[in-house]
Parts: sequence; structure tokens; C-alpha cells
Amino acid sequence: MTNAYSKAGVDVNAGYEVVERIKKHVKRTKRLGVMGAIGGFGGAFDLTALNVKEPVLISGTDGVGTKLKVAIDADKHDTIGIDCVAMCVNDIVAQGAEPLYFLDYIATGKNIPERLEQVVAGVAEGCVQSGAALIGGETAEMPGMYQDDDYDLAGFAVGVAEKSEMITGEKIKAGDVLLGIASSGIHSNGYSLVRQIFFEKKAMTTSDIIPELNQTVAEALLVPTRLYAKQVTPLIKEKLLNGVAHITGGGFVENIPRMFQTDLTAEIKLNSWDKLPIFDVLEQYGEIPALEMYEIFNMGIGMVFAVSAENVALVTNLLAKQGEVVYDIGRVIPLQEKQVVFVD
Repeated sequence: MTNAYSKAGVDVNAGYEVVERIKKHVKRTKRLGVMGAIGGFGGAFDLTALNVKEPVLISGTDGVGTKLKVAIDADKHDTIGIDCVAMCVNDIVAQGAEPLYFLDYIATGKNIPERLEQVVAGVAEGCVQSGAALIGGETAEMPGMYQDDDYDLAGFAVGVAEKSEMITGEKIKAGDVLLGIASSGIHSNGYSLVRQIFFEKKAMTTSDIIPELNQTVAEALLVPTRLYAKQVTPLIKEKLLNGVAHITGGGFVENIPRMFQTDLTAEIKLNSWDKLPIFDVLEQYGEIPALEMYEIFNMGIGMVFAVSAENVALVTNLLAKQGEVVYDIGRVIPLQEKQVVFVD
């Protein structure tokens, strides 16, 4: 059967090699509650090991979109797994979850163990950064569906929240302050447009230098997405956050309203934080109207918190102790014509 399967383009032995290669990376992610080892038919996690009285499981799934194409073209695969974990974990953190475990799915045209180990090493690093355990996954070799050098990556994260500590946005009210903490770059959204700008409009390659940044295109575009679980979890435990928005696809305009009721508006103060240079480059190269950028990208802010005015100093100090620079980026106000408005 193995010989027949190999003739069909599937290398079973390479699959076995991948499993052996990734075990050391998976081991790095072990945490309280993990049961069993990698390689079984399913991953197990013991909730009774946690000190949670009324546990609510919060889950999220995502991929990294066409940022993968940049990684493949640049032949750099060691950070794309961080992106995958971050896109899933940051979403569940925004609802008050402590990340527990993660599973990944990789589909590829040809199983190249060295490359897939790099991908999973990145997944493991993302799990370590967020405190989640990598308890399982799947690698599917699919000749005929993908080209040999192509692969796709998706993930699934599960976290737990004390029912009374879930962040639903119901507590947000007019007068709350909007605090932001920095992104690391583009993160993992808007890459169909990003790729169009650099590779079609400007006819650049991944190895070309972006003069304004003194970086190659690959270096600028493959900066991994930040993970925010370890910064946010203490604030959740202290019940200091009325709402949290993970700034992903759709930028400020789509994501900030997801955290509050329809009778409120977010008033965002432009120039109240350090906008990362990559966004100036995208705006210039792509000839994108300035305000439209905020409908697409995170613009240098990865997470936004709605905080009661009396708690702003405490939240700022707690984050500062973790090395975070906190930006006062706006206010929650009664509903205007739009749910997000920008002021100078």
C-alpha cells in the first residue's frame, strides 16, 4: 500500500519524519492540563486541573491569508506559525479567555520535512508566547490540489474564562477611554492588497530593498504578529477592562465596533500614537487615501481597550510594568452618524 500511495504522490515516510521532527517543538508548549502526548487520534486537556469555578470555553479559528505566499516566495517559514497562533489566540483573548491549547492544520503539495518543521517550530513559539499548549494537528499531503512548493496553514485555539470575567462589551459606556498597545507591523491582514502594491504595482521582489525602511520586502512583510495574552490576562483577572478589540482585517472601522453596543461611537484621535513606517510606505506606494488606511490596516495599534476613566492610570501602570507603551487613542461617545469617527 505504501508503494502504491507513493506512486500517487504521497510520501508516507516523510510524514513520519515530520512527526518525529516536531516532537521537540511540541514539548516546549506543555502546560498545566495537558494529557497524553502528540501523535494520538486526538488531543486531550483536563479542565479539572484549572482553578476555574464556572468555566466557559472560548474558541477561535483562523489562518494567515496570503501572507503565506510571501513566506513561500521568500523561502522563509520559521515565523508564519507565530502568525497563525496569534490570529486565533488574540481573538479569544479579546473575549476574556486564557489560552489553553492549540491545534494546527497544514496542507501541502509535497511533504518536505525540513520546511514543515520550520512551520511547526513557529507554531510552537507562538504557543509558548501565549501560554497555550500545542496538543495536536494534521499535516495533509495533497498532490494535485497544491503545487509542490505550496502549503496552507490554519489553526484552532481554545481558551477558558471564568463566566463572571468574560468580556462581552456590555459594560462599555460613553466616557470610557480607549487605550491602545502597539502592533509589530502589518500582522496578518490586508496581504492581498499589500502583495498587489509591492509585487504588481511596484514590480518588486521579496529580496528587493525598501529604501524608506532599509529592509528587504520579505523582512518588512514577514514581521510576525504580536501575541497579547500575557499582557491582557492580568487586566482581565483584575476586571479592569470593559471591552477589548483585536485590530485585524477591516482595521479600526470594522473591529472597534465589534466590542460595544450599537448606541455608541468610538472617537479616535489621529496622531495619538506612533504610526509604524511600513504604513507610510503602503499609503505612498499604493496611493491610498489616508483615512482609508484605517479601514484596512492596524496602523500600529494591535489591541484596543475600553477602560473606565478612573481605571486608566492603573491599567497604564500595569502594562508599563510589562514593558508596554500605552497610548490614549480616543473616547467612547454617544452614537454619531458612524460608529467610528476620526478627529485631529
